[in-house]
Amino acid sequence: MRPSPSPAGQRPPTIADVAAAAGVSRTTVSHALNGLGKVDPKTRERVRRVAAELGYRPNLRAQRLRQGRALSLALASSMPLAVAGGPSRLGFYMEVAAAAAERALTHGYALVLVPPVTSGAGLESVDVDGAIVVEPAADDPVVTRLRAWSLPYVVLGGPPDDGLWVDLQDRRVAELLVRHLRERGARRPALITGSSPRHASLEAQSVFRQDAADHGQAPVIATAGEAGGEQAGYDCCAALLTEHPDVDAVCVLVDALAAGAVRAIHDSGRSVPADIMVATRYDGLRARTCEPPLTAVDLHLERAATDAVELLLAQLGGEAAPSGRQLPEPRVVPRASTARITSRP
Repeated sequence: MRPSPSPAGQRPPTIADVAAAAGVSRTTVSHALNGLGKVDPKTRERVRRVAAELGYRPNLRAQRLRQGRALSLALASSMPLAVAGGPSRLGFYMEVAAAAAERALTHGYALVLVPPVTSGAGLESVDVDGAIVVEPAADDPVVTRLRAWSLPYVVLGGPPDDGLWVDLQDRRVAELLVRHLRERGARRPALITGSSPRHASLEAQSVFRQDAADHGQAPVIATAGEAGGEQAGYDCCAALLTEHPDVDAVCVLVDALAAGAVRAIHDSGRSVPADIMVATRYDGLRARTCEPPLTAVDLHLERAATDAVELLLAQLGGEAAPSGRQLPEPRVVPRASTARITSRP
């Protein structure tokens, strides 16, 4: 006979009730419901089913007090919202947040979203057990504060000076983008990155310098202030095209800056892709809804975010974990913005 939820007016079911109904110990119930310990998968599933049938709800406050933990993780970045999220809040940062929150919840942890700020402020006001830092810059203020507090953290994108990280394969991504532009007919590709010294920007600059040298050219590389968002991309691209009118392709690493670059190209009297091709790094909403849609790269962000959560929880649990995790090979997603150029004047 199946157990049933407690009738109205009776006490709520306890962990002891679940243990008795499932025929296991209280410790096994705790481990099964919180994703801890080594519990047989069939037993874990039976405990969870019985808990749901009884209407059992863990006392999270009691758990936090017993374990001395907040059972919360922070997702933090110094990347301004103008490029990390944008007006729709549906950019790179939020895609990472959605996947990380889902994975954290399966382990009984809440994800606290700390808005991207340049000062690192905001972390002081949240009680968390650890943090995932999204694409920190060199000497990033968020990382600096986490280290000062001795709070465990995992870096997503670019290796930290120490600690755990998930590699977004920044150099490989840049190589794929410049190769794609060359294969589509670009003779004078340029690069626009954000002005902060983030790993993805530094690797892309290195790749484009090498590509220019391989073709006997001087590299055309410019930076735009991240806080300026799309308008910064517009201004940077407009100035670049004035100084280098022979540029026929632009790789704009940040999608918000890329949207501004497309507008600058159109306002200069040229078109995309017939006169100038445009590609960006992140295959997000901006890339897909731009006119024309932008060629971008599948970075496997969902997998990256879940790996970051797993690495952080392993660190919190004192488990041995590799310093980094390898994602699947990044993949260029070709769109109209880099349609092959068939003729040149």
